[in-house]
Amino acid sequence: MNATLAMLLLPAAAYLAGSVNFSILLFRLMGKGDPRVQFSGNPGVSNVVRQAGLPLGVLVLVLDTGRSAAVAALCSWAAPPAFLPWGALALLAGNRWPLFHGFSGGKGVANFLGFTLFVSPLAAVLGGMSWGLVFYAARKPFLGSFAMTAVLAAGIALAAGPSPPVLAGVLLSVLFIILNHRKNIRETIAGARMRR
Repeated sequence: MNATLAMLLLPAAAYLAGSVNFSILLFRLMGKGDPRVQFSGNPGVSNVVRQAGLPLGVLVLVLDTGRSAAVAALCSWAAPPAFLPWGALALLAGNRWPLFHGFSGGKGVANFLGFTLFVSPLAAVLGGMSWGLVFYAARKPFLGSFAMTAVLAAGIALAAGPSPPVLAGVLLSVLFIILNHRKNIRETIAGARMRR
């Protein structure tokens, strides 16, 4: 594919792919309503598990990571390595502000995991392990997500070849995921203050 054409089409394709939210679609198919109206209000894997159980949560995780790995494969095939983190960022933007679901979506963690799974399988495995360790220690899924995101970002940066465009795209993706969790951060800080 022509490099200029790829730079124009790939972000749009990644955004549109991220705009397909499998938890919202599966909940509708199963007659469960909208996963965004209960608990955290996030249609991500953790909230799906809370509302519908572990099997559906695992299915959503597999679908999210599979779709994201396919986007990473497309970006790897059609664009230079320096574009990889920017493809990931467009995917995350679609997941957060999905065109097909009223621009109200998830936080992007499973999508970042799936993208990294194609780009750097070792980083994806290590990221999953870091999530488990931090969650076990802190009992807060979002803190595990932050640890995993850091490992995934490092994996993408190394796979794409550290350069200013790569590092900028990776850092923006990490910042994007952190900002998507600002409600979790505020609630944790408020809870810590109340316990003093």
